[in-house]
Amino acid sequence: MRYQEQEPVIPPQRDLDDRETLVFEHEHEYKEKTCQSAALFNVVNSIIGSGIIDFSLVLLIKGGALSGTDTYQSLVNKTFGFPGYLLLSVLQFLYPFIAMISYNIIAGDTLSKVFQRIPGVDPENLFIGRHFIIGLSTVTFTLPLSLYRDIAKLGKVSLISTGLTTLILGIVMARAVSLGPHIPKTEDAWVFAKPNAIQAVGVMSFAFICHHNSFLVYSSLEEPTVAKWSRLIRMSIVISVFICIVFATCGYLTFTGFTQGDLFENYCRNDDLVTFGRFCYGITVILTYPMECFVTREVIANVFFGGNLSLVFHIVVTVIVITVATLVSLLIDCLGIVLELNGVLCATPLIFIIPSACYLKLSEEPKTHSDKIMSCVMLPIGAVVMVFGFVMAVTNPQDCTHGQEMFYCFPDNFSLTNTSDSHVQQTTQLSILNISLFQ
Repeated sequence: MRYQEQEPVIPPQRDLDDRETLVFEHEHEYKEKTCQSAALFNVVNSIIGSGIIDFSLVLLIKGGALSGTDTYQSLVNKTFGFPGYLLLSVLQFLYPFIAMISYNIIAGDTLSKVFQRIPGVDPENLFIGRHFIIGLSTVTFTLPLSLYRDIAKLGKVSLISTGLTTLILGIVMARAVSLGPHIPKTEDAWVFAKPNAIQAVGVMSFAFICHHNSFLVYSSLEEPTVAKWSRLIRMSIVISVFICIVFATCGYLTFTGFTQGDLFENYCRNDDLVTFGRFCYGITVILTYPMECFVTREVIANVFFGGNLSLVFHIVVTVIVITVATLVSLLIDCLGIVLELNGVLCATPLIFIIPSACYLKLSEEPKTHSDKIMSCVMLPIGAVVMVFGFVMAVTNPQDCTHGQEMFYCFPDNFSLTNTSDSHVQQTTQLSILNISLFQ
């Protein structure tokens, strides 16, 4: 299918007497409204499944209130016309679609190591390989959950995912204490920023984003208002910032310069406690996956079907999107480059550039208003991160040790060549890292 020449059909809007209120008109009576706590867990699940959100999320909803629109796409269409709408649709489809691919990669890598720890199971068994696990989890979990037509139904699933994340956090903290002192530190471990630090901003942008499904969650609130949304976001941010900071700090303190894009790739396979953490982690990303599929399907529905999908097309579109994402994830096994490119090319404009640009064009507040000042700061920062982040991600890709045991998992003596610029030779005794450490 291809785009038609006429303006895209956007779901009908109503004139808003109160600019702080957005009450949506939905044509489907099956749409349930959820309480604020359910929406909270949907947001936290989306944030943690992908990271932390920031000021621009509230800015995005304010832009919707100012323009009288109820989706990210209709907001940009109202502000910048069809070219802006088309650009956003591409970005808003690609970000969650690539996120779905990354979640498949994580689930396959993580759960394969879990099943390898089952007594009597051959590690080379086809049925515990990452490809089979990705296919099985897709058919049994992610596809059925993604077939829901109402995002509110994922509230309980998101609650489970958030609870499992808490367990994982405890495991990472425990291993930072028990394992961290025995892992050699890279020479430049405590250098705060290097020339390629902008690549990290791209990865963090991938982690920070919740914008692509913010209107979906917002619409699930009873009598949604900007004030209520702001309270919800503040609660979500407090929870998510705490969890993400502790994760990042404990992970890096344990492995320093050896930290992989997927933190669980750093832990040894004979660590039973981490094996349980891997299981929880795999289930968490599987439960987060449907949130991203909802967004990809909504974009397709808005662009090609006028915002509404019949039951048949709902199923067909969902199956096609998930099938393509699954096939791509079977061909890619390195998570770092996926996170970097998705962060700089998709997440950065969705977070920094587009919400700021929309608000600056729509708002009639004075230039000295705090929201306008922040928008003027975020927009150029986003442009710089997007351009230079892409260049550095392509010219300086991350190393990927997918499927390999890290050197410190072997109890024998070894000689480690430091990977820093000085190439200092470092000899480390690791006989202490025997099986008893991981029981």
